Amino acid sequence: MTSYKRILIGLDLSEESSQVLQKAGTIGAACDAELTLAHVIEPLTFAYGGDIPMDLSEVQEQLQTQAKEQLRKAAAQLNIPAERQHVVLGQPATEIHRLAEEMQADLVVIGSHGRHGLALLLGSTANGVLHGASCDVLAVRVHTEDK
Repeated sequence: MTSYKRILIGLDLSEESSQVLQKAGTIGAACDAELTLAHVIEPLTFAYGGDIPMDLSEVQEQLQTQAKEQLRKAAAQLNIPAERQHVVLGQPATEIHRLAEEMQADLVVIGSHGRHGLALLLGSTANGVLHGASCDVLAVRVHTEDK
């Protein structure tokens, strides 16, 4: 088995993120790897195409503040220090690739909800991360409580 030294964990901060965190933590412990957490927030202008004639910067700041707090709580479960917790703005797959390159990750762990189309297999973000990554990618199949 490949021994991973730097693992990037991409979380969407949904309720199912704990499943991804648990799997990554197990692999990290087995390999004595350095773990880094990341959450990517798409700018609200992406979601609304810039068609809303109002300043969304305050809402965007609130989203970032909430995400940082949620990521901090997730990081505490695996004793991941603040300098390895990243909340970034951008397109999720692109930012995960950038962070993985910057930290020289040899494994990226992400969740896969798999709902429709090609997303049935991986999910759109998971699919984007998988197809552009320069390292191994583990897509953890997450299950919602109602299944």
